[in-house]
Amino acid sequence: MLVTDINNVKIYNLSGGKSIPEWLADRKRKQGPKKKQASSDRRIELIQDFDMPGVATAVAITPDGQYILATGTYKPRVKCFEVSNLSLKFERCFDSEVEKFEILSDDYSKVAFLHADRYVEIHAAPGRHYRLRIPRFGRDIVYHKPTCDLLLVGTSADIYRLNLERGQFLLPYTTAASAIDSVTVNREHQMICVGTQEGTIEAWDYRDKACCGTLDVASSLPQSKEVPSVTALEFKNGLTIAAGTSTGHVLLYDIRGRSPLAVKDHLNQLPIKKIRFQGEQKSVYSLDAAMLKIWDESTLKQKACVESSSNFNDFAHFPGSGLFLFAEEDTKMLPYYVPSEGPAPRWCSFLDNLVEDIESETVHNLYDDYKFVTKQELADLKLDHLEGTTMLRAYMHGFFIDIRLYKQAKSVSDTFAFDGFRKEKIRKQIEAARPARIQLKSALPEVNRGLAQQLMEEEHMRNAKRSAIAKGLLRDDRFKGMFQNPDFEVDKEANEYRILSAVLQRSERDKARRKENVVVDPEEEQNDEQSTDDDLYSEKSDSEREDDKEDEGMGEERPGKGPRNGKANVRPQKLGNGRGKESTGTQNDEQADGAAFSLDVEEGANFNIIQPSRKLQTVSLGKRVTKLDHTTTTAQFDNGIGKREITFTTAARSRKGGKGEERDRSRYQAALKKHKEERRKVIRSAKGVIRKTVTKKF
Repeated sequence: MLVTDINNVKIYNLSGGKSIPEWLADRKRKQGPKKKQASSDRRIELIQDFDMPGVATAVAITPDGQYILATGTYKPRVKCFEVSNLSLKFERCFDSEVEKFEILSDDYSKVAFLHADRYVEIHAAPGRHYRLRIPRFGRDIVYHKPTCDLLLVGTSADIYRLNLERGQFLLPYTTAASAIDSVTVNREHQMICVGTQEGTIEAWDYRDKACCGTLDVASSLPQSKEVPSVTALEFKNGLTIAAGTSTGHVLLYDIRGRSPLAVKDHLNQLPIKKIRFQGEQKSVYSLDAAMLKIWDESTLKQKACVESSSNFNDFAHFPGSGLFLFAEEDTKMLPYYVPSEGPAPRWCSFLDNLVEDIESETVHNLYDDYKFVTKQELADLKLDHLEGTTMLRAYMHGFFIDIRLYKQAKSVSDTFAFDGFRKEKIRKQIEAARPARIQLKSALPEVNRGLAQQLMEEEHMRNAKRSAIAKGLLRDDRFKGMFQNPDFEVDKEANEYRILSAVLQRSERDKARRKENVVVDPEEEQNDEQSTDDDLYSEKSDSEREDDKEDEGMGEERPGKGPRNGKANVRPQKLGNGRGKESTGTQNDEQADGAAFSLDVEEGANFNIIQPSRKLQTVSLGKRVTKLDHTTTTAQFDNGIGKREITFTTAARSRKGGKGEERDRSRYQAALKKHKEERRKVIRSAKGVIRKTVTKKF
């Protein structure tokens, strides 16, 4: 029994030992019989003598499920197997090969065979009952029970009707096609459908003996270079029909519509030979010469596929089970078992027990004696020089190589594999002995160590609010996954992290404070922690807030007092020399060779660049410039190329024009006051409405 795993669906080849690639089948056959292999012990002969002398052409199961009929060559014959005895019941030979056959009764007692030489044979239980000939070569055959008509189609436009009750031919149904490839009958309303060579489906009503509808299948496949013919037909129920084309497509139709419900492509450009439905699993089985595809009819997703070294001719499926029987271009007829599609039939229920026993064994994915390697793996094995030779077989994105050559090349390339194994084992032993030593356990977790360290530092801060938040994040069980699960690792390169600019700035300020050992006032720290969302709900406009901050933060000079913010005024001056001494006056540029910019600093000035005043930060740059007195500043640079002079000129505020500024400020405040009154008239507070609503309810 050979087990194959495709898409996590196990497929059991009940009669297969080793899986041999197709390109090696002839060479293996020429080598002659070998000694008994170990794999033959696992081979299961489900049915005795389940083979043909040459090639198996067709296989079918009787409606009662007790007999299996199979045809093949050479010599052309039919074999009947009885499943209750798991053996051959009888065998009959023909004069010509069988194209198709149809079982007319519940068992093997009545069978009609369509031969390749235009003959039709009717067989009964004892043997051949009658033999007749049809006008054209036949391609398909089906039995119509309500009228007892045997319908035959082939290389003509006629649907030949052989009435088995009368024993004579009736007038044929003439279609609009040049040839007919397939025919089927709906078992619910007995409508006859034929697939033509022109890519259409014609439906015939036996009561009117006329065509009741035509469905163009070829128009649903516009990408095809040639007109595809309909080679297979099968009804799921009274309304759904599946059509297989010569280009390898399967189309599902509702007979009430002209557009397909779904289109499945086999992707190998081979004609579809047979289609069957499994209603319980919602599966569709479509066969071509290369494989049987098992796919879902609603999602079109492929569940599994069955492949073989020889081309398939036909298959039979036991209804409601996962057992498949295949007739192929080989002497063996292969039984396959797919447990996911249903249990084993009653007569071979022992298969379920065997499947459970070997479920834990190794699953073979492709071939036993060959290894699939990619091009990179081939280069790592130093075997890339074998490309194009018979030692490699190209397949998809890699090559098949003999497993013996692969193992030998692997052992040569891994010369130092034992040294690596030895070092790894020593390392593991050392790691196993280390827990016995005394270890200093770090309080920081493995995930988000930086965040945990920051929270630990904030836990001991004097700010009660931040300390409480830090304690909650570190000790609450709801947040422990943040320091244990790697999925919650903070990614500082993510865009979401960069958006939180305020948080980043605060963390950078805290780091700068700790680095410079700056003592921060708790009140100022608490003011920093106040949520900026309060400004969104403030009734003051942006201009009002800027004026308030302007009055508070700019430190206007008052009589007898210094600046309100406690910081000194800074005015740009020129240095008399480049040694950092303060200059008492302005000197000529020629006397200040190589001099740089200089600032005339008053006593008590604040040089804390890392942490300037928060109130000063909130003021706009334009208003900050207007509050300071600026003069024209000139800088000269001598860099060896020549003297260059840069002049900075700003609009200096004249101290003599104080009355004009007071007048402008009074006008601005009057306009601002008027604007506030207009806003109060428009904005309606919700407090009164809420109070009225509450008083009415209570």
